[in-house]
Amino acid sequence: MYTDLNGTGDALKRNALFVLVLLFGCLEIPALAGGGQNSGKLTLDYVLTMMDRSAEDFRSLTAGLDHVKYTAVVKDTSTESGEIYVRKDSKLRIDFISPDPRTIIRNGDNLYIYTPKINRVEEYNIGKNRALADQYLALGFGTRAESLKKSYTVSLAGEEELDGHKMELVELVPRSDELRKQITKIVMWVDEASWLPVQQKFLEAGSGDYFLSRYKNVMKNLKIGDGKFKPDWPKGTKIEKPHE
Repeated sequence: MYTDLNGTGDALKRNALFVLVLLFGCLEIPALAGGGQNSGKLTLDYVLTMMDRSAEDFRSLTAGLDHVKYTAVVKDTSTESGEIYVRKDSKLRIDFISPDPRTIIRNGDNLYIYTPKINRVEEYNIGKNRALADQYLALGFGTRAESLKKSYTVSLAGEEELDGHKMELVELVPRSDELRKQITKIVMWVDEASWLPVQQKFLEAGSGDYFLSRYKNVMKNLKIGDGKFKPDWPKGTKIEKPHE
């Protein structure tokens, strides 16, 4: 549903939802916090408090990104890999490098999807979905746990080890009926040492499909200039503005 970025007709809805949900994964990452790993069973309030503290000074983020899409009906898994650049002021850039180059830019209400292989860029205005985008943007950027609980039913699903690090599994179930028609649940792997979500799994409604975002080599609060988010395409690029 979310990975068909070159379709027509209702492409705006598919693309906007894909990028906004992916945006949740990108922007949920808070700034790193100090402190070692904790022993014993942690409470939900403690985990949320530590995540809030780690997000307080967030300004920007760069990281490697693996985006995995699983399609249940054909039991197929596909992976895109690249780099992500995020600024707190509603700016996002994803450069997928493999298997096929593609660039996604969000700058305020404007969304661009550039496919160099066919020399085409799709332009969208996501103003109608701004509330959804802002809801994701609010997560992890100093928003208190109380606000998180207003949008999601939040729970802990136990502890798991990932790459040699202890993780708390935090489950988010959207309270919005509309959002639950798209995503039934989000699972975050939160590192107990850094209080950094390093992986999120998004379960799609009614299909058994899911997509998973994994972040590597995360760097916070580096200076990212405005030029990184400028829609500057090669000469001769075909520009399309699909409609719903």
